[in-house]
Amino acid sequence: MRAVSIVVVLVLTFTHLANDLFQTFFQAIYPQIKETLSLTFTQIGFITLTFQFTSSICQPVVGYVTDKRPFPYLLPFGMVSTLIGVVLISYADSFAAVLISVAFIGVGSAVFHPEASRIVFLVSGTRVGFFQSLFLVGGNVGGSFGALLAAILIAPYGHGHSIWLSILVICTIIVLLPVCRWYSYNLHRFNQTRNKNKQRENIKIANTNDLNDFRTEKDKDVDLLGKNLVVLSRSTVVMSLIILMILIFSKYVYLACFRSFYTFYLMERFGVSVGDSQIYLFLFLFAAATGTLIGGPIGDWVGRKYVIWVSILGSFPFAVCVPFVDSLFWTCVLSVLVGFILSSAFSAILIFAQELMPGKVGMVAGLFFGLAFGIAGVASVVLGKVADVYGIDFVFKTCSILPLLGLATYLLPNIRHCPKINDH
Repeated sequence: MRAVSIVVVLVLTFTHLANDLFQTFFQAIYPQIKETLSLTFTQIGFITLTFQFTSSICQPVVGYVTDKRPFPYLLPFGMVSTLIGVVLISYADSFAAVLISVAFIGVGSAVFHPEASRIVFLVSGTRVGFFQSLFLVGGNVGGSFGALLAAILIAPYGHGHSIWLSILVICTIIVLLPVCRWYSYNLHRFNQTRNKNKQRENIKIANTNDLNDFRTEKDKDVDLLGKNLVVLSRSTVVMSLIILMILIFSKYVYLACFRSFYTFYLMERFGVSVGDSQIYLFLFLFAAATGTLIGGPIGDWVGRKYVIWVSILGSFPFAVCVPFVDSLFWTCVLSVLVGFILSSAFSAILIFAQELMPGKVGMVAGLFFGLAFGIAGVASVVLGKVADVYGIDFVFKTCSILPLLGLATYLLPNIRHCPKINDH
C-alpha cells in the first residue's frame, strides 16, 4: 500500500506541476500581451485578478462539497476546463478574450487544488508534511518552468504558439485517469477514516466540560492520526486561522508583485530583454519551488510554527534590499534568496490549518489555496494601478516591508508541544 501511495503522490505532483505551469506561463507572457494588445499595468493586474478570482471563489466551494461527497473523477474534468482556456488564449486578440481564457484556466485550477490536496493528505500516513511538500513543490517547479517555457516558446514567436501547451494538458488528463480509478475503488476505506475522524471530533466536543483539569493557558490540538485526543478551544482555532490568513496575505501579496511585475521591473531598471527577464523570473520561481520542498519535512521535524517564523520574517532582510541595489546580479541573487526562504512557509501553514480543523481537510485546502489565489489577484490589480501612477520601482519598495507581518507568528499556539490526552 505504501508503494501505491508513493506512486499516487508522484502522479499528483506531476499533474500539479502541469497545472501551475499554465498559470505562471501566462503571467510570464504579460510583456508580449501588453505590447500586442496595448494594455496598461492596471489591465495586466485585471488579467491576474480574473484568474485568481475564479480560482479563489471556486476552491473553497469545491473543497466543502467534496468533503461531504467526494467525486473521484473531478480532477480530469477540471483539466478539460484548463484545456479550453489554453486553446482560447492562443487565439485571443482582445483584452476581453484574454480574460475569458484565463477564467477557464482559473476554474480548472480551482477544481484541481482542493481535491488533489485531499488525496495526498489521505494517502500520506505519518509523513503528511513530506508528501504535502512534495505535492506543493510540483506546483512550484511547474510555475518556474512556465516562465522558462515562455522565454523559449513565446518570446521569439508570439503568444499564439501557446496552443502547443494543449498537448501537455491532454497528457495530464490521461495520467490522472488511473489515479481517479484507484481513488474510486478505495473510496469506501477513506470514508471509514473520515467517519472515525468525525466521531473523534464529537467525542472531543462532548468531553470538553470534563477535561477542564487538562486545560492550560495554551489551548490544545487534535492529533490528525487520531492516536491522541487533545482539547482545542474554538477561540484558539479562530485566532490561529486569522493569524495564518494574515501570514498568507503578506506572503502572496509580495509574490504577486514578483509574478506579475518582476519582468517589467528588470526591463525598466536594468534594460534587459523580454526573454532574459523571463529567465530571471524562472530563477526566482525555481528557488521558490526548492524552498517549498524543504518546508514540510522540516515542519514534521521541528514543528510548523518555527518553519513559518523563519520563512516569512527571515525573508525580510533580503526583501528590503532588493529595490535598493543597483546591480542586476545582486538583484537576482537577493530575489532568489527571498523566493527560497519565503516559499517554505505555505506547506507548514496549510498543514497547521488542517491540524486545527481535523475532518475538514478538503475545505481547509480549498480555503487556503483560494485565499492565496484571491489575495494575489486583488493585489495584482492594486499594484498595477500603483505602478501606472507611481512606477514599478515604487511598487517593489512598498512591498518589501510585507514580510515584517511574520511577527504575527508569535501569537500562534505551539501545538507540537501541547499536552495530549490518550484516546484509548
